[in-house]
Amino acid sequence: MGAPLKAALDATAKRSTLILTNHMGQPWTSHGFQSSWLRASRRAGIAGLTFNDLRGTAVTRLAIAGCTEAEIATITGHSLRDVRSILDLHYLARDPALAESAIAKLERRTNIPN
Repeated sequence: MGAPLKAALDATAKRSTLILTNHMGQPWTSHGFQSSWLRASRRAGIAGLTFNDLRGTAVTRLAIAGCTEAEIATITGHSLRDVRSILDLHYLARDPALAESAIAKLERRTNIPN
């Protein structure tokens, strides 16, 4: 767990040993979580994304931070194959920072003046 999440959890009153619970401190049912997610998404103005998209975003951010695929899979619970698929098919091709980094590396390697 990262330091910001640990600090937030340490500062939160403990109602349960579970992190994600409903208003009664019980584990969410899949239907209850889906309903709560949809309401929160609407309030936040988020459309066209699912809760699982957050995991994909985490995969991408971890890769950009330099994590290995094995490290990413350990954190997100994906298989190595799924991590590769997410990175290959959905996310990394959309990250302009990666393209800029690749061009900068190429220019440094080939000594092309800026």
